Amino acid sequence: MANLTTNLVQLDFSNNKIYGSIPQGIQTLVGLTKLLLGSNQLTGSIPPGMGLLQNLGILDLVENKLVGPIPPSFGNLTRLIQLYLSDNDLTGLIPLSLGDCKSLQVLDLHMNRLSGSIPKQVLELPALSLMLNLAINSFPGALPVEVGKLKNLEELYLSENKLSGEIPSAIGQCSSLKYLYMNNNFFRGNIPPSFIFLKGLEELFLSDNNLSGMIPEGFENLRMLIKMNLSRNNLEGAVPEEGVFNNITAFSIEGNSKLCGGIPILKLPNCPIPIKPNMEQTQEKSKPTKVIIIIIVVVVLFLTLIVFSTILYLIKKSKTKLPPTPLDVGIRFKAVSYNALLKATNEFNNSTNLLGVGSFGSVYRGILQQNESNPVAVKVLHLQQKGATKSFMAECNTLREIRHRNLLKIVTVCSSTDFQGNPFRALVFEFMVNGSLESWLHPTVSHNEDQLQEKNLNLERRLNIAVDVASALNYLHHESQSPIVHCDVKPSNVLLDDDLTAHVGDFGLAKFLNFSPSSNSRQLNEQDASSIAIKGSIGYVSPEYGMGGEVSTQGDVYSYGILLLEMFTGKRPTDDMFKDGTNIHNYSKTHELPERVEEIIDSRLMLELREDHNDAEIVTSSMLRNERRIIARDKMRQILASVVQIGVKCSSELPSNRSSMNEVVVGVQTVKNQFHGLGR
Repeated sequence: MANLTTNLVQLDFSNNKIYGSIPQGIQTLVGLTKLLLGSNQLTGSIPPGMGLLQNLGILDLVENKLVGPIPPSFGNLTRLIQLYLSDNDLTGLIPLSLGDCKSLQVLDLHMNRLSGSIPKQVLELPALSLMLNLAINSFPGALPVEVGKLKNLEELYLSENKLSGEIPSAIGQCSSLKYLYMNNNFFRGNIPPSFIFLKGLEELFLSDNNLSGMIPEGFENLRMLIKMNLSRNNLEGAVPEEGVFNNITAFSIEGNSKLCGGIPILKLPNCPIPIKPNMEQTQEKSKPTKVIIIIIVVVVLFLTLIVFSTILYLIKKSKTKLPPTPLDVGIRFKAVSYNALLKATNEFNNSTNLLGVGSFGSVYRGILQQNESNPVAVKVLHLQQKGATKSFMAECNTLREIRHRNLLKIVTVCSSTDFQGNPFRALVFEFMVNGSLESWLHPTVSHNEDQLQEKNLNLERRLNIAVDVASALNYLHHESQSPIVHCDVKPSNVLLDDDLTAHVGDFGLAKFLNFSPSSNSRQLNEQDASSIAIKGSIGYVSPEYGMGGEVSTQGDVYSYGILLLEMFTGKRPTDDMFKDGTNIHNYSKTHELPERVEEIIDSRLMLELREDHNDAEIVTSSMLRNERRIIARDKMRQILASVVQIGVKCSSELPSNRSSMNEVVVGVQTVKNQFHGLGR
């Protein structure tokens, strides 16, 4: 196993009768993105060295006879998307280090002998969206309230453990849940009323616990609920007759002797009719109540008058002040005045300070007085342009929620008026010394030959930028608090700092997504719905947007695929050569890879490759020298072909054929690792 090539990407031995222990040498296969050893007869413990396989996206060890603990080194598998360890004989605690696997979407540990409390670090995994299965183990104690942070999780299985205490009401915040299994534990107290907010819930199992109280009002309104089991608890009170409670095959409540009512087939006793109180006693009791109400009303009116007067005073006092920043970006970044930006940009001088002009604003180079050592980029909104104000709001809303090394960092914000009393809006960003990726891929003709040479991006730099942009988009889609769609991924919105690290910027078209249980998809929130027609730039917009499709993360994946193809072919998607139904996707796809990859790759990259060969180490045998050149050339062809294939898949016409950014990050990182493996 240890002698297999480090370029191996997938290894699948699942569903066989392989026995013995997992070889220690498997840790040398650092190129693996998928390792599938499930449904065998493997014994022994999981080698800690597997934590060195840092490119792993999927690890499947289910249905074996593995023993011992889950290695803490698994916390190093930061690109892991799916982890399956179920149906073994694993013991010990869930490692806290699993909380570092920020890309994890599936964690399946059921049917083992794991113990100890459930770590809150696992419940705070930002990308955990498909399944968390901890059933049939020995987890004791209370379920942490952090379970409410699994807002995007669809399946949660906690059955057959030793969990106790009350069920956290925070579960009601897990708005994407479809399957919730908590049966066969020691939960007590009431069923949280917040469960009625789980509008997409399809199956709910709470049987065999010590739950008491009434069935929460509103359960009958959970229209998606098709299976529910509340059996063998201590529930009491009326059983609803509508919704899931109207189908005897869809729910079970046996073993709750204090329940009453419900549909006739249940044959439960009638619920007692509440006794109406004596009218005279009621009137006598109501007299002091009326007095108390009158006193409360008088006090409230008096306090309201004081508050109203205070507000009027403050409004009058603040009339001479500049209008406040409309968003709470100012809480995180100290706002700057119009006058300060005017001085910083040499009065917005177009001849000396203008960096570029976009759809909704102009960008100027500036130096703020309070930090003269670090220049900034000032984006001034053209508020007379339709949609500019909405673009400013969208960018502020996005920037206040995000922070990532590959996203353009905001320095401050200005929401004020100019000296003529006109509204003025501006965003101030860190200045990127090396400009945009656009200027490097397509240098202007005005540059002399030496400057063109300096502007060229070699293969290593292009791979680094590809990984940087993919990491930024993966963060927006899967790791930010709410999924964010950039909507305008293109080279001019990718900026390069002094060491050519890429930073994605311009969030003027960005959209937040909300989960819709009824449609099983992510949709625009209400404030973005009105701007659904604005979806990006020509050449980078996904086909479904052109047909009125809704904004989705797959739209960004398409734009990234086009950007990737542009980076490595050197051709814009709007190039004149793409006409009569052809485009950069078809152009890259129709060439047989890797054999014909040189026909589509940017000529500057091929020139670099030939120069590398010419400068190769001189050896005495010309035959050996030629052999080395051939091997190196073949490997380079494979690397270039791999990155083109990722771009082709991402830019597929159908969204269902595209990868997710989780998968894309793993893919481009693997290609980069293969390049470094050539000893460059």
